[in-house]
Amino acid sequence: MLVQVLVQLAVVVTVMTCVSIGLFVGRYRLRETLTEWRSRVRAITPIAAFLAAVLLFNSVARQYGPDFSWLRFVEWNITWAIYDIEGQFILWLQSYSTPEITAYFSFIYIYGYVFLLVFPVIAYFALSNTRPARELLAAYALNYILGLICYTFIIAYGPRNMMPELVEALLYDTYPQYQHLTRQVNRNTNVFPSLHTSLAATVTFLAYRTRDVYPKWFLVATVLGVSVAISTMYLGIHWVIDVVAGVGLAYISVALAGTLVGRWSLSAWLEGHRPSIPAIGRSESDRPETESETEPTRTDETKY
Repeated sequence: MLVQVLVQLAVVVTVMTCVSIGLFVGRYRLRETLTEWRSRVRAITPIAAFLAAVLLFNSVARQYGPDFSWLRFVEWNITWAIYDIEGQFILWLQSYSTPEITAYFSFIYIYGYVFLLVFPVIAYFALSNTRPARELLAAYALNYILGLICYTFIIAYGPRNMMPELVEALLYDTYPQYQHLTRQVNRNTNVFPSLHTSLAATVTFLAYRTRDVYPKWFLVATVLGVSVAISTMYLGIHWVIDVVAGVGLAYISVALAGTLVGRWSLSAWLEGHRPSIPAIGRSESDRPETESETEPTRTDETKY
């Protein structure tokens, strides 16, 4: 069943991504990507490798981190503190549920969320300036690192786990097969902050910073980002406080990524340690991007 769920997820997200490439990226960027992809891959490989290592470590640590949290010297269960602050807001939110709203937020929580994380990687890779792509991958890594620290030291149960007799599991009413997927990636104490919200907000923040390059994508990313945040509460998975903390985590991750990317560059370090060869002349391929005659009005680097 898990394989079937993953295949279905991959197919839907692939279709959404292909449509979005046609709508937002544009043909000239795709043409340039075909000729420049090697240099772009070299530029983002270090941070991509770091993100892969973080995800690998995270997949293991998130399974055992909560067990460590229950050790007496680090135990910090804030579930009741959260409930005392916001009360039955989630119950009130679910009181407005309808089959149509549930279908929308369930689709957003599964498919829209994955698409929201995948598409900007491709969209930013299609830019000659690799900084947006590197900042995105760095922000993803920081989200997982900081989120894992919170999950390790903070115990918090979500609304549907704390009040199973009152909060409806609306996601599984719509997509019961996705229980097999969520069990693989989540523990019921991994709710503060909401990583769904933090990663969705990260994409939205970066979409705002690159809005001059991808103005239509910024609008779509904003709608999807807000929808993901609401879906986590509507489906009874996260508290409002989890969502607010997730937005804060996203802001910190994006700010740190913007500071760190470019300050420490492995590719620049390698370039700096290569033997210098006196330049006799410059070929056409050595010209700065600003001298490119292919798209003289391009504004890919407006914010970078």
